[in-house]
Amino acid sequence: MEPKRDPITRLEYCQYLLVSQINYTLTHFAEHSEQFSHDRVNRYLAGDQIRPRLVWENVESQVVQTPAGYIVFDDTVVDKNFSSKIELVRRQYSGNAHGLIKGIGVVTCVYVNPTLDQFWIIDYRIYAPESDGKSKLNHVHEMLTNCVHQKRLQFRTVLMDTWYATKDAMLYIEQLGKIYYCPLKDNRQVDDSAGTARYRRVDSLDWSASERKQGKTIKVKGFPKEHKVKLFRVVLSTQRTDYVVTNDLTQDDRQVAQDVCGVRWKIEQFHRETKQLTGLESCQCRKARIVRNHIGCAILVWVRLKQVAWETNQTIYKVKHGLLSDYMRQQLRSPSISMLLA
Repeated sequence: MEPKRDPITRLEYCQYLLVSQINYTLTHFAEHSEQFSHDRVNRYLAGDQIRPRLVWENVESQVVQTPAGYIVFDDTVVDKNFSSKIELVRRQYSGNAHGLIKGIGVVTCVYVNPTLDQFWIIDYRIYAPESDGKSKLNHVHEMLTNCVHQKRLQFRTVLMDTWYATKDAMLYIEQLGKIYYCPLKDNRQVDDSAGTARYRRVDSLDWSASERKQGKTIKVKGFPKEHKVKLFRVVLSTQRTDYVVTNDLTQDDRQVAQDVCGVRWKIEQFHRETKQLTGLESCQCRKARIVRNHIGCAILVWVRLKQVAWETNQTIYKVKHGLLSDYMRQQLRSPSISMLLA
């Protein structure tokens, strides 16, 4: 009778994602494990229940909070463009591809400490409206509420992309007593005439020299009658100009507004690192529960890599690729294949 084997654990699967460098498939795991077959790994992923709250449980002790902190929201698409039968996959817009692709949407929430110039992933949601009926805006509202009332995080400012710059989202942030900065779409209708002229596209407004430096007070169409926000015209390149709004009406420095918006790129860094270093996009299993668990494990692996990088004063890339350096040193000391010359 074959001896009973212990089941694979979450820790062991995360360890595999942490050490593997290129291939993150279940087959690859099984081929390099003395204990686990492909089927056993598959059964583990199908049976576990990895929830977003596990990320906070693992990262809470690492987060250095500050009253001047930032909460940053954005989403990324886990590319499944060549997959046809994976559950959760739907056609959606990808900023990286600059168009529609097949993929799995992940809405993420990052906490940034600007004094330390450090950031931590604190929450995420899988975008699956067919199964839960929630939009990306619903997920952001839910995570923001959780940051304030459950996590009780210290922060002052919320940053988000144009997709989330809706009336309801911005008014809710104000209701919480927080500041927001977010770019508007070029065709957003606004009024800078104090009601004496019709609404215009934001990219058609006229700007005086002083307004270019200090911003201008405007009303966004659809907002309450007396509700005003501050608008800044931020020229990022000859081909790109952002129109950034904030409810901080005391802000009168375009450069400060631009610098604050620059903090938002921390979340883009997180998206890039998870895709390049944790195998986030590599699961080819079809079942939604397996895919959800794999994404959760990949994010937990990033949390661990980020912690080691912070403690050792290295980049997260150096931490991950340093495992290959260890292998190189070992092979130079005691090669598995010895070189021979005629």
